[in-house]
Amino acid sequence: MKVSTSKPFKLIYSLYAHEFLGYLFESFVVQLDDAGQLSFLHQNISAKNAAEFASGLDETDYELIRIMDTMQQDVIMKQFWPKKVNPSEFFLKVYDAEKGNKALQEEIEAYLERRRAQVLERIQGKLLFEMGNDGEPAWRQIEVMTERATVLFHFRRNEISTHYFPTIKYGGQKLDFQRRGGYLICKEPAWLVLNNRLYTFEQEVDGKKLQPFLKKQYIEVPRKVEDTYYRRFVAPLISQFDVLAQGFEIREEKYPPQPVLSFSELAEAQRAELLQYEGASTNGSDTALANGTAALLADGSKILFSLQFRYGNYLFKADTNSETSVRVDQQGSEYIFHKVKRSPSEEKRILKLLRDTGLDIKHARAALPKQEAFGWLSSYRQQLEELGFSIGQSETDGKRYFLGESSIRIEVRENIDWFDIYAVIRFGPYEIPFQELRKHIMRKQAEIKLPNGEVAVIPAHWFADYSELFAFAEEGREQENMVLRKHHLALVQDLQSGNLAEVSMSRKLEKLRDFEEIEDHPVPAKFQGLLRPYQKAGYNWLQFLNKYSFGGCLADDMGLGKTVQTLAMLQAQKESGQEGTSLLVMPTSLIYNWEMEARRFTPNLRVHLYTGTNRNKDVSRFKNYDLVLSSYGIVRLDIEELQKFYFNYVILDESQAIKNPSSNIAKAVRDLKSRRRLILTGTPLENSTMDLWSQMHFINPGLLGNQSFFRNEFLNPIEKKQDGDKSSKLYSIIKPFILRRQKTQVATELPDKVENIRYCSMTEEQAEKYEAAKNYYRSHILDQIDLHGVKKSQFVLLQGLTKLRQIANHPSMVDEEYKDGSGKMEEVVDMLQSAIAEGHKILVFSQFVKHLTLVRRYLDAEKIQYAYLDGATKDRQAQVERFQNDPKLRVFLISLKAGGVGLNLTKADYVFMLDPWWNPAIEQQAIDRAHRIGQENQVFTYKFITKDTVEEKILALQQLKSSLADNLITTEESFVKTLSKEDIDSILA
Repeated sequence: MKVSTSKPFKLIYSLYAHEFLGYLFESFVVQLDDAGQLSFLHQNISAKNAAEFASGLDETDYELIRIMDTMQQDVIMKQFWPKKVNPSEFFLKVYDAEKGNKALQEEIEAYLERRRAQVLERIQGKLLFEMGNDGEPAWRQIEVMTERATVLFHFRRNEISTHYFPTIKYGGQKLDFQRRGGYLICKEPAWLVLNNRLYTFEQEVDGKKLQPFLKKQYIEVPRKVEDTYYRRFVAPLISQFDVLAQGFEIREEKYPPQPVLSFSELAEAQRAELLQYEGASTNGSDTALANGTAALLADGSKILFSLQFRYGNYLFKADTNSETSVRVDQQGSEYIFHKVKRSPSEEKRILKLLRDTGLDIKHARAALPKQEAFGWLSSYRQQLEELGFSIGQSETDGKRYFLGESSIRIEVRENIDWFDIYAVIRFGPYEIPFQELRKHIMRKQAEIKLPNGEVAVIPAHWFADYSELFAFAEEGREQENMVLRKHHLALVQDLQSGNLAEVSMSRKLEKLRDFEEIEDHPVPAKFQGLLRPYQKAGYNWLQFLNKYSFGGCLADDMGLGKTVQTLAMLQAQKESGQEGTSLLVMPTSLIYNWEMEARRFTPNLRVHLYTGTNRNKDVSRFKNYDLVLSSYGIVRLDIEELQKFYFNYVILDESQAIKNPSSNIAKAVRDLKSRRRLILTGTPLENSTMDLWSQMHFINPGLLGNQSFFRNEFLNPIEKKQDGDKSSKLYSIIKPFILRRQKTQVATELPDKVENIRYCSMTEEQAEKYEAAKNYYRSHILDQIDLHGVKKSQFVLLQGLTKLRQIANHPSMVDEEYKDGSGKMEEVVDMLQSAIAEGHKILVFSQFVKHLTLVRRYLDAEKIQYAYLDGATKDRQAQVERFQNDPKLRVFLISLKAGGVGLNLTKADYVFMLDPWWNPAIEQQAIDRAHRIGQENQVFTYKFITKDTVEEKILALQQLKSSLADNLITTEESFVKTLSKEDIDSILA
């Protein structure tokens, strides 16, 4: 039957003894009779149906019901047994006298004890009953006493033994509780039911100390075990409770506390003990603490700090809140218990003071990594000792640590070709050799043995401050010093600015970082060209690097004239009388460009092309030239011969080609011998920080240490941990040797448009295709001209020239079966990659849709976004808006006829013309799609010309007929009409 909520009812709590689980509680609602008394009509209540009886419940009732729900048999089974099981099977497996699970029993009991204590703390003022054997919840009422009882423990020592028993008082009256049928509901803390009354105790007595006396008058302790009993049992009891003793003395003593902080090396056994201690001392709310301790101890060598308090001659751990502590003193056969009054408030103040210094003491202990621990001692030991702390190493430690002052003094002096490094390292009175400390720093060994046998721990900040210095330093001629190559200038300046070293350096050398202040050098007399101001600054920078024997990386944006700055420097070398031949290595496609630029700007330089399958490999011939041009492939193949020649400069163009330090080409160029080294690139870092190491190692070997050092000190922290400090340090080291100007930085020094011609060499397969087609059309066209004259042969001439131009672009445009490469396509792809990497927006024009299709295939394969426009495009404006408005969209492919006019593409700052147009004016119209009102950036144009083809010949004819082209030529046909038989013969030669 159910209790009616429309009639009076009462909430009661019923206590019963479970066969296995001990004392449990259940909650019931009981209907009241007409006299307002509890009737026999009752109903179990739980959190599920409590809301039905809300009128008779308060907040404490809801709490009690929730806690009691978690104590029920079915909840215990579900909580502690992973599989579904019936009660009889569960209790057989867990509580069987012989085969039961003792550990699980203890875990369940601890779980229930916590909840019993929670219930009993809230039961005051509620109706509590014992449950009858028939399940009647209100069988016998238990009165919950409002005050707390007190316990006095008695010890009576005689010649044979010690008798021990407690007395209990309530309200000043002694309770007769022994052999009176009393029982303990809860032991932690003790709650006692006696004569239908429920008592609890002041000072939260452990029920286990009372349990034996419910059935006996006293416990007798024989003399032979009393010493152990007194120390383990009686002493803690005296510190917590009132004790009446006969036969031994209890002295109460009071002293001011003195903090004692000792430290020791944390051995493996101690580590395990500390972890176990932390785990055992935590409850649910302290799980994070235990996990934190485990993490702290999980790695590396540790120092364990232990805090104690000295009261008079007595030492006590700082892990208790007790107001008293007891020490046992035996004098002959007599015992004296010293009950020392402690000062918890003062101990808390001292503990807070320690924590404020960063030593997070918990449970009287703290473990720190060794270097961190001694760094802390170095910072706070003196201050704490002045505040009354006693600090020292544990006497049990075998290894004795040095606790004195440590210092390091570094002096750097500039020499002719290097820096001399002098160091004085002291630990107290002992001076440590530079090499000894360097060995420890490089091996990351924090401990160093002193002459007196003590072990000093090298401060952690020495590793951070001086690791690069010790990594890059080399042995000097004198034993007492080391040397550092001058290209480590940035490291020396950082040591100076950080007050980590005394530095003596020339003012000229100090200026290297700020190339704007570098000494001005006149432009070579025979240099045929004009250097813009930023190019002149770059030329001065190259001269400065040369003077101080540094290698450098000229990393200006694409289009800013790395070639012209380099040629000016090489011309200056010749005019200054510097003997020797320089080697310039580059991708094959750039050789002709360099040759053309050298002829244009430095015609006085004797240039030799070391290329081709039929090249003369006698490197002694190089001495007859100022500059040798070669490719990466040739250098890799001929390195055994090339390394026999000593060059003035070895210069790498597009030096990202050696970004993989283990590649054959990177190894080959490192084997070249020269006075100086220089690299040119618009993208010194493409994929990984290791790209930078490889190129820097080429120009200034040792600048960034070896690969292993660089990977550990820079690459991993920067790429895996995004360590900003390491990035700054790396930048600081390489900054003097990299000069990079972006287009936006020098915009005011640039003309409105910067036009460039990019010459491309054909691949061998492409050249074969071209030569065969040229021979066919030359014979065919010239025959037609001989038969019909130039005017009547224009159609076949135009057809032949178009075919040759397409092959110059890519043979697959005329032969779908062609599967090999194209020199121009390789060059276009390389420059697209560079421009995209630098964040530029590029218009790519071609008059051939087939050519644009080839570029599209590449972009699709690389998953690079692009816009596209040709004569078949329906959504012209949508394509334009995508390109103009989407910052991620970098490339716009445009058919010259369809997009040469009528478009506003001011977001572009690079224009690639993939094939030359007959009329330069048409090309100019295409370029003006980007270079128009609204354009905020400089516009760079690149015209790609395949060397040794009709494209090169057409370009030359355009220049010869420039006035005609500018004013009259508007179509291919009209251009062809202007050609004479001699022009045609020259084009097809």
